[in-house]
Amino acid sequence: MTGIPPYGAKPSRKDFLRGATLAALLPLLPRVSRAEAERIGVLEIAPGIFVHVGKYELVNRENRGDISNAVCIIGANAVAVIDTSGSYAAGKDLLEAIAEITSKPIHYVINTHMHPDHVMGNAAFKSQEVQFVGHHKLPAALYARKESYLTNARERVGDTAFAGTEIIPPTLLVKDTLDLDLGGRTLTLKARPTAHTDNDLTIFDSATGTFFLGDLLFSNHVPTLDGSIVGWLNLIPVLTQEKADRAVPGHGPKTMPWPDAIAPVERYLKVLASDVRKMIKDGKTIEEAVATAGQSERGKWALFDEHHPRNVTAAFTELEWE
Repeated sequence: MTGIPPYGAKPSRKDFLRGATLAALLPLLPRVSRAEAERIGVLEIAPGIFVHVGKYELVNRENRGDISNAVCIIGANAVAVIDTSGSYAAGKDLLEAIAEITSKPIHYVINTHMHPDHVMGNAAFKSQEVQFVGHHKLPAALYARKESYLTNARERVGDTAFAGTEIIPPTLLVKDTLDLDLGGRTLTLKARPTAHTDNDLTIFDSATGTFFLGDLLFSNHVPTLDGSIVGWLNLIPVLTQEKADRAVPGHGPKTMPWPDAIAPVERYLKVLASDVRKMIKDGKTIEEAVATAGQSERGKWALFDEHHPRNVTAAFTELEWE
């Protein structure tokens, strides 16, 4: 059972408080059978936490941008949603699934970072009650790419799924740490330094010890680099100090053991950085690096050919100025 120490061990104050929080919260949470959860496209990973698992695909008309994980967290008084998928249509599907789970109001939509497969469903959640929450650098990042994001989304998902899609930046900004109270459970949001992007946000649910990392954590799907490879590698040891019972990746299965889950990401980034540094030292060109760097990771990740070349380019551009 989550949060229970080994037999014979003395419970810590943290264990005691978590157990008390869950005991008070459980009677107020919806009960959804596994079969029912699967029917509506979500799976419960801990009391009151439901995850929709995105597909390991590029955005296209068939998946309508549904390629990243999205989360619904239910408290005694309110609901928080983490990421909203890649189009209005996909976001609306998520909203309808949540409505089948709970009648509690959605008070927060939290975006873990700027990438369109995580934010383009935001418009489906617009209401007077909802606050959009994100890293303090997220508004500028979304504004800088607004037109290209919208154009690419329309082309990839098609007019029907795209209709209603818009860029909605956060109005509640996280500069360091922010706590959100859902009633009986508190989510702690942390703005992270530049890593996967320059606007990565993590969320921790103290009631169940669940850690939500957005795209700071990939599994099966190859990591994508749009920030700093040095920053990401420096951040991973910090992240692993978080005491969590489980982690939810931005792309991957519904839940993973923590901190073991991030080891493959660290390995990939270290291999990439090492190979690129050697090629720079040897006077190789960026084109030569794209063709050969990190190829030992081939076969270990989905969508490697689609995303890895850009990762090499980003790493080379950063590391050549070390």
